[in-house]
Amino acid sequence: MHHTATVRRLPDLDLDLLAVPEAVPELRRAVRRRLVGTCDEVELCVTELVANVIRHVGEGTPVRVRVFRADGAGRIRVEVADPDARALPVLRQATDEDEAGRGLRILDELALRWGVELWAGGKTVWCEVAENPA
Repeated sequence: MHHTATVRRLPDLDLDLLAVPEAVPELRRAVRRRLVGTCDEVELCVTELVANVIRHVGEGTPVRVRVFRADGAGRIRVEVADPDARALPVLRQATDEDEAGRGLRILDELALRWGVELWAGGKTVWCEVAENPA
């Protein structure tokens, strides 16, 4: 069987936590500690994906955050899994006056690609960013 650069391996970061605002600063620090030399975009993507769970699934939802370096591909994959397969992220056009709706727009602009994987008992929202953006 032929494997591509997106073959899974052990994550650089693998955390189970509750999606609460207080967890975000520690999560960002964990990303910095575990992925030395990576970009601010990874921290921002983790923050936006967890904030999306808080906003649309509910504060205190258990989530699993995983971050992988894609071997040889120059990409970092961020995954945030939660137990609600019904609350799917939707890319909306936010206006300057909107207080919400910018998270996925930010993600869409930062990420090389992103998507949602449904599984029995939940979903995983993922994105990939360039490891060393220009």
